[in-house]
Amino acid sequence: MELAELTRPADRPAAGDPADRDRDRDRGRTRRRARLRARAVSFGMVGPAVLLYTVMTIVPVGVAVYLSLTDWNGFSSAAFVGLKNYRHLFDDPNSTSAWWVTAIIAVVGSVLMIGGGLAYAIVLKEKSRTNSFFRALAYYPHVISALILGYLWAAILGTNGAINNTLAHFGFGPVGFLFDENLALISLIGVIVWAGFGFNVVLFVAALQTVPAELTEAASIDGASRWQTNRRVVIPMIAPVVTVATVLNLVGLVRAYDLVVSLTGGGPAGATQTYAYVILARSFESTKVGYATAQAVFLMVISAVLALLVTAVRNRQDTDVAG
Repeated sequence: MELAELTRPADRPAAGDPADRDRDRDRGRTRRRARLRARAVSFGMVGPAVLLYTVMTIVPVGVAVYLSLTDWNGFSSAAFVGLKNYRHLFDDPNSTSAWWVTAIIAVVGSVLMIGGGLAYAIVLKEKSRTNSFFRALAYYPHVISALILGYLWAAILGTNGAINNTLAHFGFGPVGFLFDENLALISLIGVIVWAGFGFNVVLFVAALQTVPAELTEAASIDGASRWQTNRRVVIPMIAPVVTVATVLNLVGLVRAYDLVVSLTGGGPAGATQTYAYVILARSFESTKVGYATAQAVFLMVISAVLALLVTAVRNRQDTDVAG
């Protein structure tokens, strides 16, 4: 008799025993069933979200990219024109001037909203009823429709608006808040900053309240002033939130449209026409749907590039600090 046969326990089947093979087969089936159940549960949880994202985002983007390669006017059949619409983007004077206006609004508006929102949040970061009231006051414009805000400020800044009527009562001439080319752009930026200011305040207040008090106390003990503490300790601690706010502000301002419509209508003489305004109020109105779609796709790409660029710069700074 083989040595393995002699040393094997009496209740243990021999190698290659049919009972042993059946047990291995059952274990394999059990493991496969468990994996299938886990995959089914995962798909049941993720599947609806993936389906919704595909239907609401991927499919429309795909259709937009296709239409941007055609000369479709919204009614007749579309003829494929390749990259003709995209080449026209760079020799269209309306698009060029609109990009300059959009860039000014995006850069100046983001700096003012982030800088002002951060300063306002630092002043009101402590928990109190008074601070809560002023935070709510700053956030209130954000919950109102931008179209309504635009019409409200048009009634205040217009030629026959509240401010000019008050000035006329004291014998002064009207100020061209909305009909002077330079003042109109400044007025538009001011209203945009006022409308989006509160959102940044809420973000920064939430971030500031997560900064450990021990760090600021240690800085004070070391003799740092309040300005030095905020600059050297507090702001670096909330840098990720500042990055998020920067991305949201830039992308939002690049797509600014509704306040332009209700406040200035793109005027005077196109001085406040943003790129989104040109797409919706000029290209679609003239039934240049294929060209307008190319403009929209290009705007989407620019927004994505800005978001990735800001995030990459922030990550590089974090890496340099860590190194």
